[in-house]
Amino acid sequence: MTEVGKVDGRLLIDQPRWNQDTFSGRAKHFFMVTDPRNLFVTNDKLEAAKNLVEKYKLRLEPSGTTDEQVWSAKKLYSSAYHPDTGDKQLSIGRMSAQVPMNMTITGAMMTFYKTTPAVIFWQWINQSFNAVVNYTNRSGDQPISNTMLLQAYASATGAALVVALGLNSMVKSLPPLAGRYVPFAAVAAANCVNIPLMRQRELLSGVPVFDENGNKLGDSKIAARNAVVMTVFSRIMMASPGMAIPPLIMNQLEKKAFMKRMPWLAGPLQISMIGIILVFATPLCCAIFPQNSSLPVSKLEPELQEAILKKGDTINRVYFNKGL
Repeated sequence: MTEVGKVDGRLLIDQPRWNQDTFSGRAKHFFMVTDPRNLFVTNDKLEAAKNLVEKYKLRLEPSGTTDEQVWSAKKLYSSAYHPDTGDKQLSIGRMSAQVPMNMTITGAMMTFYKTTPAVIFWQWINQSFNAVVNYTNRSGDQPISNTMLLQAYASATGAALVVALGLNSMVKSLPPLAGRYVPFAAVAAANCVNIPLMRQRELLSGVPVFDENGNKLGDSKIAARNAVVMTVFSRIMMASPGMAIPPLIMNQLEKKAFMKRMPWLAGPLQISMIGIILVFATPLCCAIFPQNSSLPVSKLEPELQEAILKKGDTINRVYFNKGL
């Protein structure tokens, strides 16, 4: 797992620490970004990390600053600030909040899935959290209106509830295990609705695309569509292990005498299992696609292709932040 090198003795601080052309390098990067411990870093330390990163870029870092200090600052900076806007992200929307938030919400959805009020409440909580995450980790720097936010939130919540309540009524005559998978189907359906709607500004206006040196070449709707599709796929894959494995285990455990004596253990057991799974599934699924993804120029909009060709025929690929 090779770290990126140096140029003229300087760290390539604008890039992740590990080579992002390999899955292992991306996984190492996302294990760092999704580390739940980042949530407990104080605002003062985050600001100090941001200042050090910015000073390093300008070659103004304090004398004696080590490479490890710079990378440590970059870790905190990347965990809390949006890569395109540079704005500090809402705490619960950061990727470092994914494991603790998702293990709690998913565990609750999979514990309280039998009654309609519980389904409605926990699907609403889940989609409220997803809306915050999708907005916080959107690609590009385009603002999104309150109307778009409300539309995305309401549509995704509605989709999740329709799927969850509809499937719950359909699986009543099936084995109990079938009912345990209803929350996963609802989450997958909601992701297919929530993410495109929450990021519709990108789909309508395009995301910035750059050459390999970071020079902006324009905005591409095609790149935006690719970014959204990759994000939806990653999110569904991220949810899959935590929502597919525990039901099998719980279905067997609940037949045991100790669970019949202490049924209240179901919630803590499921949350613990999901948490352990998510510690690994979250970064590994984030790493499926490079965050700084690329497309051949030939796949872009004709007008953008033409504009890029005018800049020089040596540009064959463009790069864009796919978001998380």
